[in-house]
Amino acid sequence: MTHTAVGTPAPADKPTAADIEPRLAAHRRELTGYCYRMLGSAFDAEDAVQETLLRAWKGIDGFEGRSGLRSWLYRIATNVCLTMIEGRGRRARPMDLSASAWEPVEASLAARRPEDTWLEPMVDERVLPVSGDPADVAVGRESVRLAFVAALQHLPPRQRAVLVLREVLRWRAEEVADLLETSTASVNSALQRARATLATRPDVQAPADLDADHRVLLERYVRAFESYDIDAFVRLLADDVTQNMPPFEMWLDGADDIAAWMLGPGHQCRGSRLLPLRVNGQPAFAHWKPVGAHGELVPFAIQALELEGGRVKRITSFLDTRLFGLFGLPAAPPPR
Repeated sequence: MTHTAVGTPAPADKPTAADIEPRLAAHRRELTGYCYRMLGSAFDAEDAVQETLLRAWKGIDGFEGRSGLRSWLYRIATNVCLTMIEGRGRRARPMDLSASAWEPVEASLAARRPEDTWLEPMVDERVLPVSGDPADVAVGRESVRLAFVAALQHLPPRQRAVLVLREVLRWRAEEVADLLETSTASVNSALQRARATLATRPDVQAPADLDADHRVLLERYVRAFESYDIDAFVRLLADDVTQNMPPFEMWLDGADDIAAWMLGPGHQCRGSRLLPLRVNGQPAFAHWKPVGAHGELVPFAIQALELEGGRVKRITSFLDTRLFGLFGLPAAPPPR
């Protein structure tokens, strides 16, 4: 997303209470993307945007037009996010909490943490532009990947804001300095330190775009999972594949352990249904699992996949079923 230079609008451009609501709403998608990258949580991002728009509505009479409306909204959103980050730990993935994989046994489910511990997914349609410069669209997609958002959580909050504003939204250093009420030199220094930290994080580099072979891979993934053909499923996995399932701390490493899990503690997923989604700029599935004597299908997880070299490299199953409501998914899978 290319940022338009901040200028001083004419008095007639100053928004009033009568016209502010549609103009504020027009910025909701990009503000949600910004807050999501800052906070690593779909729910927190929605709350932050709601608070940003509410503060803007209440403060519109004090908006003096020295900067554009968009810049003013980003200033509010940044302050909201920085306040929300204070006093809480960074959002994490299970692999961030333990260096070694867990055993594929039911006892591994004993360790779990509250939902606010974990990085959460975000559906593309809430944060990514539907059109625009292809290069900007690509940057937007890459900058919401789970691996990238997880890496952002390792940055101090103000460094995080600087990196997103400069590298993703393409703001000039002078504009970021004005927003953060600091110097251009301080912004440049923060950006340099943030880049150095990200360079040490694994999986930050963007994967190749999905091609026809990857689309075939995803079709085979659905067939194997829904038929619970574990032999066929394993053939789709990379040698170094991992699987994790927040809110459980456990994560699995390697196709053999994933197969052992699916045939063991995970066997209740037999008979599941998957619906394709786009989450964090990558392929994903809404996952309904059968329960009860009649096998009623109920929301179970959002499966986010990371693909590499024609294979599935990582499977993250987010077991927070509140995500179904947030993403507008039905309580039961649509009929085929």
